Amino acid sequence: MIVAGKTHKLKIFAFCLASLLLYGSAIHAAHDAAKSLRGPAFSDPTKHMQMPASWEEQPVKYESSAGDVSLAINLDQQMYRVLTPTIKEYAKKHGLNIAITDSTCGNSAGMLRRKMIDIGGFCCAPGMIDRFPGLRFHTTGIAPVALFVHPDNPIDNITLDQARRIFMGKINYWSELKTSDGRPGPEVMIKTVGRLHCKTRPGHWRLLLDNEDLFSSRMFEVGNISDMILQVASNTDAIGHETAWLATEYYKDRGRVKTLKIDGYAPEDLDALLSGKYPVYKTFSVTTWEGKETKNSVAGELVKFIKNQIETLDAGYGIVPISRLKKSGWKFKGSELIGEPELNN
Repeated sequence: MIVAGKTHKLKIFAFCLASLLLYGSAIHAAHDAAKSLRGPAFSDPTKHMQMPASWEEQPVKYESSAGDVSLAINLDQQMYRVLTPTIKEYAKKHGLNIAITDSTCGNSAGMLRRKMIDIGGFCCAPGMIDRFPGLRFHTTGIAPVALFVHPDNPIDNITLDQARRIFMGKINYWSELKTSDGRPGPEVMIKTVGRLHCKTRPGHWRLLLDNEDLFSSRMFEVGNISDMILQVASNTDAIGHETAWLATEYYKDRGRVKTLKIDGYAPEDLDALLSGKYPVYKTFSVTTWEGKETKNSVAGELVKFIKNQIETLDAGYGIVPISRLKKSGWKFKGSELIGEPELNN
């Protein structure tokens, strides 16, 4: 009887241990699956495009329509809106004629490849295709990418897993989610709105889902930020994505939207972004040329000015400057941000 009792207890212990191991394996598998959905945050700064020697010897040559300019700059959309007034003041103070274009990361890369500009602005971390010989990237800051809905939507908070499943088309109705007081959301189908820009560059929306094939075929794609805001502001069933400041402030004339918390953290909470608790963000950077034929000392001074301006920006713009990133353990190579803090990986 005693031996039988011991054997029975051993069987129970073995069963419990096996269950715990299986549960642990399931948790690890779920964690690994979630990590596999997330794209890279940064590219390898040691790799760059191979260009012919004749290209490397070419100087920067402005478009003929630019006229007699001291400096030519192409900025991404958010940096253009934030910085253009102060850059114009800087130009006036120093007697410079600075040509500034409001454009995209792709256009910055194209104009740098053709050596048409002194400074290119990017709203995404550079990809290998952006790294040309003699080109140096200077990070200016990071900003949270918000998920946002119509203000009448009662949902205020979703998990990162739910966000991914929504955009993958695996959560299809708002009623599958809960409001802050535990009630189901509206019994309406979710309309996902996407702007899948810069597909070859790391970071931005790729921190939610790595590539366009992971997004639902039902997603409504737009080509610009203005249309993104309009679609969500006009549809109580919609959800979109963009940096919080552009979504709620700059484009508010297109309609009002409400940002969602992810795992309890709001995109406006920059401390949560710094610590890695808020998971989706953009990396802003500008470039300078370092080669003998392309280096422009005026460009170098302007980049210093731009970085100082970001340091003193009002927090309402939602940009975390490099001084705060460095204090929080984010990894840099020179003046370029290349990695998240170890704690958050």
